[in-house]
Amino acid sequence: MAFQGKKLINNPNDVVTEFIEGLVETYQGLQYLDGFPEVKVVLRAEVSGATYDKVAVISGGGSGHEPAQAGYVGEGLLTASICGDVFASPTVDSILAGIRAVTGPMGCLLVVTNYTGDRLNFGLAAEQARSEGYKIETVIVGDDCALPKSQGIAGRRGLAGTILVNKVAGAVAAAGLSLADVASEARRASEVVGTMGVALSVCTLPGQVTSDRLGPGKMELGLGIHGEPGAAVADLQPVDVVVTHVLKQILESNYIPITRGNRVVLMINGLGATPVMELMIAAGKTVPKLQLEFGLLVERVYTGSFMTSLDMKGFSISIMKVDQTLLQHLDASTKAPHWPVGSAGNRPPAKIPVPLPSSRSMKSDELLSRPLQLTEQGHILEVAIEAAANAIINMRDILNDWDSTVGDGDCGSTMYKGATAILDDMKKYYPLNNAAETVNEIGSSVRRAMGGTSGVLYTIFCKAAYAQLKANSDSTVTAKQWAEALEAAIAAVSKYGGASTGYRTLLDALIPALAVLKERLTSGEDSCTSFVLSSEAAVAGAGSTKDMQAQVAGRSSYVSAAILATVPDPGAMAAAAWYRAAALAVKDKFHPSFNSSINKSES
Repeated sequence: MAFQGKKLINNPNDVVTEFIEGLVETYQGLQYLDGFPEVKVVLRAEVSGATYDKVAVISGGGSGHEPAQAGYVGEGLLTASICGDVFASPTVDSILAGIRAVTGPMGCLLVVTNYTGDRLNFGLAAEQARSEGYKIETVIVGDDCALPKSQGIAGRRGLAGTILVNKVAGAVAAAGLSLADVASEARRASEVVGTMGVALSVCTLPGQVTSDRLGPGKMELGLGIHGEPGAAVADLQPVDVVVTHVLKQILESNYIPITRGNRVVLMINGLGATPVMELMIAAGKTVPKLQLEFGLLVERVYTGSFMTSLDMKGFSISIMKVDQTLLQHLDASTKAPHWPVGSAGNRPPAKIPVPLPSSRSMKSDELLSRPLQLTEQGHILEVAIEAAANAIINMRDILNDWDSTVGDGDCGSTMYKGATAILDDMKKYYPLNNAAETVNEIGSSVRRAMGGTSGVLYTIFCKAAYAQLKANSDSTVTAKQWAEALEAAIAAVSKYGGASTGYRTLLDALIPALAVLKERLTSGEDSCTSFVLSSEAAVAGAGSTKDMQAQVAGRSSYVSAAILATVPDPGAMAAAAWYRAAALAVKDKFHPSFNSSINKSES
């Protein structure tokens, strides 16, 4: 029977902000940005991005896993932690605020757990930060060894091994090494750590009922830290038996390169409601098994609650292969309170203002507003944007119909919101005579108006294109430069979304379009004809998604092949529609002048 979970809280909606307030009151070395409830960032009190002379290390994710990650903010570990709502990825704006607050000239490393929301939001924030001039590197941690290797793109989940990766990164950064060195060591650590958990109960979210999914006398092996179902449900066994099963799964899964004779560190991690006594029992049984049964030298043992799942009963085991260098990083001094360390020193103010993006504040009003008079290329850009947006608006219902078959039925409505926002903002804000800044503003419109994965992906698309166009010092953008911007945008979407050709996504329309565009331009075809021919390739590529079954991404990955074969991918069809509409509008209205303008700038 399900029943209301008991929690010592106030309003369930305020649990994250009130946790941050209590954390900062407890530890004098921490502060938070004064941006509640949208911006929830914990940072080192002594660090200011303007003067910080070391690489900043930032991690974060959904809340509910405390002390991760805010409890690991401190000298020698994290510079800042970005907190989302309970089990929800932090927003892009919150991540950007953290980057701006602590990142100096040495740059910033983002350590991200491998969940789609975290990858996308941290990825978009990284692209935006790069466009503002920050040096950014990203390391994705997926240490889960519970589930078999799949053909999908989601990959291994990020679990408690992330804490060890953060510690390595923080130690290297504290030693004053470069961003490339910090990222390299963190990435190396992420590749040699594996984790698997076992739970006796699921967790209870604040304000919600407690699930009875696991009945009396049952345990779940390999479940996720958000309560997702695991690899198997079994009868409760003595901890000796449980430990043996977990160790075999980690060490015999071929996920991590550990063999007899290797040196390792061990982490026994409580999931939130496991007594210290039981964690110590698990640790005491695990160490001799590693030594005697698997022939490993256990160099360090970390036992405690490091990455929890609210009030879940259970524990996870993480094993990291180490050499002397990694061991030194793990042993390096840190003041992060939950590694743990003491909390001495003077107490600074608890909160500081949220920093504004310096690059935007320095832009003139003229650059961020619609010009009084458009240049020839400004007119072309206006016509293309208007046609593309109207094409999406007119497709709202059919996109929703397709998406109701393979997704949640809101693709058309989501795209409609973005398209209408673009049309409204173009009338007032878009600096159409500046192509790069216009693309950047389109991304801002999309980020504000569009929700879901589509909104994040299209914002990443625009930000990556903007960064590529911004590198061009000329006011007029050539056809080749537009192609390069499209290529950069596609690469960014593929990088952070994980898809490529054949996954039933918008890339199935855009990748063929890019190939034809580059081919035609290289062969000497005029710019407008190349654009139109590439749009035909986009339409063909989107249509082909109806026959794709082998590789899928997003919600389509959960839909049977028989159902997928009935409709094309709505995201791909939407991308083909706006691309095709833009090409035809330019051809119909500006064909001679378009080629003249583009070719003149290329000569």
